Amino acid sequence: MRENRLRAIWKSGGAAVNGWLAIPNSFASETMAHQGWDTLTVDMQHGVVDYQAMVTMLQAISTTATVPVVRVPWLEPGILMKTLDAGAYAVICPMVNTREDAQKLVSWTSYAPRGTRSFGPVRALLYSGADYPDHANDTIVRFAMIETARALENLDDILSVEGLDAVYIGPSDLSLSLGCKPSMDELEPKAAQAVEHILARAKAHGVVAGIHNTAPPAALERIAKGFQFVTISSDARLIAAGAQQVMAAMRAGQAARPAGSY
Repeated sequence: MRENRLRAIWKSGGAAVNGWLAIPNSFASETMAHQGWDTLTVDMQHGVVDYQAMVTMLQAISTTATVPVVRVPWLEPGILMKTLDAGAYAVICPMVNTREDAQKLVSWTSYAPRGTRSFGPVRALLYSGADYPDHANDTIVRFAMIETARALENLDDILSVEGLDAVYIGPSDLSLSLGCKPSMDELEPKAAQAVEHILARAKAHGVVAGIHNTAPPAALERIAKGFQFVTISSDARLIAAGAQQVMAAMRAGQAARPAGSY
C-alpha cells in the first residue's frame, strides 16, 4: 500500500505544511500540488466544492507526492465513507464535541472489526494499491475538529478515544464559541488560552495537534510551540493576494507617470 507521508512526517517529529483548496477545479488543485505542499486539503464544509469536484481534485493531487486530505461537511457516515473510497488519505471532521462524536468518527472510517466502514474502496484501490483493505485502518489519518466551548469541556474524553490520530483547531469558530471576535492568527486572550490548552492536552494524550493560519509567521510560531499540522491560506486567497500585489504595483507605476507620457 502507498505510504501515508503525513504519518511519516509525524513519526520523524516533523510538522506538515498544509494547503487549502477552495476552488472546485482540477487544474487549480494540480497547480497547487506541484508547489511542494506536504498535504492539500479539499474543503467540502465551506465554499463551493461538491463530491464530484472533490474526486477530480484528488485525481489532480495524485500527480504528485502531496498527501490528499478532505474536510468533510459534517460528522455523517455516508460522506466519510465515500470520501475515503475516493482516495483521501486523511479526513478532517468538523464540530466533534463529545467522546461519542469522536468514537463515531473512528468507527465510520475503519473497517471491521475495528469499525463499521462499509467496503467499496473503488478509487482508493487505484491510488493506494491492491492491498488497501489490509492496511487502510492503520494508514488513514482521522482529525477531529475542536472548535466549540462544548468540545473544550469534553476535551480529555475526546482525546482518549482509541484510533483518533489528530485534532484540528478552527480558531474562528472556537473564538466565536468563547465569545471572542473570530480570527485565525491574532486571537483574543480567552481564545489564545484555549488553543494553548488544546495543544497541551493533545501532547499529553499522544495526539497530533493541527491549526488553521493565514500566513507563514503565525504557522512557524505555532510549529515552534508543538503543532505538527499547519494550514496556510488557500488557493483562492493566494490568487487574490497575488493579483492584488500585481495591481498595486501597476496602479502605483501609472500614478507616478505624468499624464500623456505613455
